[in-house]
Amino acid sequence: MLSLVKPCVMYVVCINAMFLCICRVPLGVCWSFALGWLWLNVLEVPDPAVIPHYGTGVVAFGISAVIELVSEPFWVLAQAHLFVRLKVIAESLAIIARCSVTVLLVLIWPQWGLVIFSLAQVLYTSLLSLCYILYFVKFLGSQEAEKKSFPLRSMMEFLPRYSVSQDFLDWKQAWLAWSFFKQSFLKQILTEGERYVMTFLNVLSFGDQGVYDIVNNLGSLVARFVFLPIEESFYVYFSKVLERGKNIKSQRREEIAAASEVLESLLKLVTLIGLVIIAFGYAYSQLALDIYGGSLLSGGSGPVLLRFYCLYVLLLAINGVTECFTFASMSKEEVDKFNYIMLGLSLSFLCLSYYMTSWLGSIGFILANCFNMGLRIAHSLYYIWKYYRDSPYRPLSGLAPSPVVICVLVVSAAVTGYSEVRLCCDMGWPSRLAHILVGAMCLSGTLAAVLLSEGKLTHFIRSHFLSKKPKKKV
Repeated sequence: MLSLVKPCVMYVVCINAMFLCICRVPLGVCWSFALGWLWLNVLEVPDPAVIPHYGTGVVAFGISAVIELVSEPFWVLAQAHLFVRLKVIAESLAIIARCSVTVLLVLIWPQWGLVIFSLAQVLYTSLLSLCYILYFVKFLGSQEAEKKSFPLRSMMEFLPRYSVSQDFLDWKQAWLAWSFFKQSFLKQILTEGERYVMTFLNVLSFGDQGVYDIVNNLGSLVARFVFLPIEESFYVYFSKVLERGKNIKSQRREEIAAASEVLESLLKLVTLIGLVIIAFGYAYSQLALDIYGGSLLSGGSGPVLLRFYCLYVLLLAINGVTECFTFASMSKEEVDKFNYIMLGLSLSFLCLSYYMTSWLGSIGFILANCFNMGLRIAHSLYYIWKYYRDSPYRPLSGLAPSPVVICVLVVSAAVTGYSEVRLCCDMGWPSRLAHILVGAMCLSGTLAAVLLSEGKLTHFIRSHFLSKKPKKKV
């Protein structure tokens, strides 16, 4: 439910923060009631004897969605002003609290079932919202805020105000926000479409859905904790450096050069991470699932799903970087045009997901996602190529790692694959540890090859991720 409401609020909040203070939460409450009723009365509900407290879970997630909507303007303001530390601390505290409460309640009262995860979700959104609100309560009006010329001076300025001398809405911003909302809604279908297919069309049993969700959660850990922060941070960077809607000749040469260099290094970084996941993921998928869930996960379709998911992670990584540059530099007209492309991709993806799942089972979802992601990458690559074609800069060269690294990855994949056959995973823990040791040695060789052959990327990582010096504000 939160995934349906949040894209709307994220962009409409940029239209007019005062107007949204009136309707944001009521709209969220209406959506929560409507979708909660749909989930409980229209869609298939699991047997209460097998999965109790399902209704409580639906209500709790609706409440957590409304709580998060309260803090949405503060989150947007923090993003716009590059309060990275606030985001890291707030999300870290909320995640730690949610995980700690979940583990504690599972160990003490495991019979509570879904109630545990529901309470943990409400705690997560409450603590996250509280961190943002308390930060701005302390920050607004302080000397630091005055030094940064912060546009707001008190929390009262978040409340709705209306003056006869000004328009109730800035229609230019309103239409731009509407374009972004349409794009976000379609992107939501492309990103989470398989879940809607599973929920509304019942193409998989609850058991198969559970295995798919576990594999999806494990496989997307890198995307959530590595790729997503990179994408969000550098979207802000590109938005500050590039002028939206202007061609390359109308912008400062040094800024275009800096954006090209950063984009090339980012593409090289995420491509290498994705290739490493593919090279090692094949040989360690079964072991990872066996450690996580025992033979119930490692003995069925789980390892095959996770191996296919490794390919999807590579495509996710490339798409995240290319789209963050594309959306940061597109004009309103280009965003509107892209919305029609997204509409076609959304419809084709939903149809492809249904038919491929009927044919291949859970693997069909992953393959449909790969196909969809490939089309989005192709569109973004064409846009970037066209954007830089009249300049000497070629940032797309970052998609091609050095031949040395490619050779080392191929050898590592072969060695770890052979190690899996010989040592994993039903020969006891000594054999498993030996298999892990082989992988660690191969990974060390891969990292050494990257350090020796990718000097430009190494310098980029040191200067942007490992440097302790504060970076100049763009």
